Amino acid sequence: MSPEPPMSPEPPMSPEPPMSPEDAGEGRVSVEDAEPAERLTGLLARPVRERLLALVAAALGDLPPEQVPAPLERVARFAPAKRARLAAAPLAAALESDAVFRGRMSELVATALPGLVEGVREGSPPPAADPLDVAALAYLDRPAGWTEVVQRCSEQLAVGDQGSAADQHRAERLESLLLAERASARTDRDRLKTDLSALKDENATLRRRIHELRPRLRAAEADAEAARAAAALVEQRGEAALASAEVDARRLRSRLGELEGQLDTVRRAGRSDRAVASSVQRILLDTVLDAAAGLRRELALPPVTVRPADDVAGYAPAEETAAARALDEEDPATVDAVLTLPGLHLVIDGYNVTRLLWDAQPLEVQRRRLVGELGSLVARTRAEVTVVFDGAELAAPPQLGAPRGVRVMFSPEGTTADEVVRRLVAAEPQGRPVLVVSTDREVVAGVRRSGARTLSSAGFLRRLSLR
Repeated sequence: MSPEPPMSPEPPMSPEPPMSPEDAGEGRVSVEDAEPAERLTGLLARPVRERLLALVAAALGDLPPEQVPAPLERVARFAPAKRARLAAAPLAAALESDAVFRGRMSELVATALPGLVEGVREGSPPPAADPLDVAALAYLDRPAGWTEVVQRCSEQLAVGDQGSAADQHRAERLESLLLAERASARTDRDRLKTDLSALKDENATLRRRIHELRPRLRAAEADAEAARAAAALVEQRGEAALASAEVDARRLRSRLGELEGQLDTVRRAGRSDRAVASSVQRILLDTVLDAAAGLRRELALPPVTVRPADDVAGYAPAEETAAARALDEEDPATVDAVLTLPGLHLVIDGYNVTRLLWDAQPLEVQRRRLVGELGSLVARTRAEVTVVFDGAELAAPPQLGAPRGVRVMFSPEGTTADEVVRRLVAAEPQGRPVLVVSTDREVVAGVRRSGARTLSSAGFLRRLSLR
């Protein structure tokens, strides 16, 4: 809030000059003839009376001295404003009791108010005329019906006084608001002065701080300049070393080319020598083999069926079929070879796979994403694909559109998806290739006993290019 501009002080009232002894004597004259003055007071309203006395006091100076009534001779020497203030009673008495004086004053006032006396005499003053002037001139001139003119002007003044009272009330209210605004402005000014003082203190502190830090800044700039010079020197040395290293590298590359040529020559010579030696060794080996084969045919020796280890006590374990082993996930060729076997049945433990990659998403989203990926796998491998989800928590099988070649199953009530997977593997005939995707140890152990191969969920996702 910006402070209001300071109010210009009201001009002081000029002190009235002190009354002289003559003025004091004239003041004694102002109490004479109190009865005519009281009649004037009863006849005219106060504003009309004040205007009348002001007009008469102003015109009294233009009246020749010989025409001035005796009680007003001393008053005539006063200033017009002083006459109206100090000689109000003698002026009122003279106007009320001296018709000749009143007529002379009427002529002088009419001269000061041209164009108004005709309307007053005719009983129709101009509407724009001041009611105070009209009433004062009607009192002085006293045409027919002048009392009615004075009464009408008094009524107009009464209405005006009511408006003036309202205006005065409004002015007082505005003055109170102005005083409140001035008080608020003073408060804001004091606050701003306080803030300005604080800012000045802070500014002084910052100036001192800047003065303290300026030497450090100069030292830092000098250090930075020295560091830049050192860096430029290091850069020059580095460029020189780089140029020298490039020269050495070109020389070494040339030498390396020469050595590679020599090595190639030596290798060709070595291959030729090895070829000759290998040919000689092969001829000798063939001769020995042919001699051994001829000797075996000649002696008709039977094949050896008994080995020394056969006589050691113990029993051999059951043979593990190749189909019961887990696939090597680090060998993509082996996994791809199994996935492309003719008649392969791929059984997938659904949530065991989806929770490994999309665990933060809802189950519906997990199912939809996995089934969508399996559609592209079926199109690529032509395998039979069955994905099993746990349906224990579902009131009814959900709506799920599966691609062609993908069978989606939910475990029935009271049965887990692991049991459904084992039943699917057990239902397949012996000899059909079956691959189960799961990381559950119980599922893996159960399907291996049934002759199925297994693949971990992580390995399967890698083959789908999802991990």
